[in-house]
Amino acid sequence: MDQTLFHLINERWTNPALDLFMAAISNAAIWKPLVVVTVLLAIVFGGFKARACILCMLLSLLIAEQCTSVLKSAFDRRRPKQVQVVRMVELQKAQPEFLTLFKKPKIRYSDQSDHNNSGPSFPSGHMSNNTVVAVCLTLFYRRRGSLYWIMTLAIGYSRIYLGAHWPSDVFATAFLAAGETLLVLALLELLWRWMASRFVPAVYERHRSLAIDPGE
Repeated sequence: MDQTLFHLINERWTNPALDLFMAAISNAAIWKPLVVVTVLLAIVFGGFKARACILCMLLSLLIAEQCTSVLKSAFDRRRPKQVQVVRMVELQKAQPEFLTLFKKPKIRYSDQSDHNNSGPSFPSGHMSNNTVVAVCLTLFYRRRGSLYWIMTLAIGYSRIYLGAHWPSDVFATAFLAAGETLLVLALLELLWRWMASRFVPAVYERHRSLAIDPGE
């Protein structure tokens, strides 16, 4: 089933528009300036909830990154492009990075050079990071925040489309990262209620929860 679904997504369900879209959303370097600006604006203008969300998100990402690193070494699962010939999409180089969106991507098939040029397949770092963000935004901003799941699912699909991960890598990573994030957020909530009530009671009176506003 894993192999069948992978080959359908990677080889059959493809077209030029999807090639550019999937390669673009999977390339973090393109979106890094936008992410940095968004975070800075949220910190400056977003108020307590936005700052709490960003802090929780950063701590959750840090922990998820460590878990991903440990599990990659433990499972050492080979990527599709490391064990068989798969279709790959590569963006052309451009400066600044976002200009690559206006160039036709290169299509090639994996070869011997791809066998050792990337780490293990499970868990997926892309899926883990974006699941963390989606869970945090959902808990802090409810319906509006849950819209980020669309991006998370698209990025997970892109990792299969680009030949970087098996479908089971993506599905399992999503559940794993969601569980990790919920646990971290629960611990941070308990820590906030314990520490804030003792050390910053005035702030605690206004914000008894990190994620829930008094008016909600």
